[in-house]
Amino acid sequence: MALNLQTLKARSLTAVVFVVVMLGGLLTNQWTLFALFSLVHFGAWQEYQKIVAKIDPDYAGIHELHKYGVMLAGWGLMLWLMNENYQLTETIYLHEIGWWLCLLMVVVLPLVEILFNKKLQLKLIAHSFFGLIYLSLSLALLMNLVGRKNTILEPGMDYFAFFPLFIIGCMWVNDTMAYFVGSMIGKTPLSPISPKKTWEGTIGGIVLTGGVAYLVIGMLLHWQTHQFTMALLAVVAAIVGTLGDLLESKLKRLANIKDSGSIMPGHGGFLDRFDSLLLAAPAIWLVVYWLF
Repeated sequence: MALNLQTLKARSLTAVVFVVVMLGGLLTNQWTLFALFSLVHFGAWQEYQKIVAKIDPDYAGIHELHKYGVMLAGWGLMLWLMNENYQLTETIYLHEIGWWLCLLMVVVLPLVEILFNKKLQLKLIAHSFFGLIYLSLSLALLMNLVGRKNTILEPGMDYFAFFPLFIIGCMWVNDTMAYFVGSMIGKTPLSPISPKKTWEGTIGGIVLTGGVAYLVIGMLLHWQTHQFTMALLAVVAAIVGTLGDLLESKLKRLANIKDSGSIMPGHGGFLDRFDSLLLAAPAIWLVVYWLF
């Protein structure tokens, strides 16, 4: 019982710290948001490489320049896709720095493979390329939404972190509602990948996420014109976010591990906390980019 109480305290303290860090990064200004998701990017890459090395032991032998170079390439992609809200001086933008960093890595990484490996193993390159799509591109598209002007946002309400907050809020509501609905009426397993998830909980979470978004947009923000649109966006985020959760669970099963990392005691690692976001962000970006 003492161990359970100690575990509960650790989980609670970690949760509080996590919420404070997240809100501080999201709400302070665009630069703290950038720092927050840069941290998430590098943390997620560290965990991803460890997971892949367990799935394919050959990946554990990649050269250090490959290991960290691909992280920098991904960060460069993140910088490259950031919009003009991120300006260092009157003439220098972060996306320009990202472009040159990506170009440098495009040259350096193939040279690393040629010079430091006895033979070119395409599967190792494929593992890293998947990480660039799965992690770096996802977070890059999330950052591209920072301060984005479009027809959804009412005049005077174009808060710089609206879309990141919206997506993360949808993930939190969906996870919470799916848990409660599944605990109360869940009977049908959703997938063998994640035995604890049920169809009832999943559907309940998706529907209630849309409902909460509808109420918040209408009652708190008074955007009645866009209530239904934002509710649909919330449903999209919840559906795709659930798929993101299942994808990360599949990777952990293949690696035969319970958590992606231990950075947050009782809550796992970066991938455990942001797995849903990694698929939801590109989905919302596509909808916002093409429709609004």
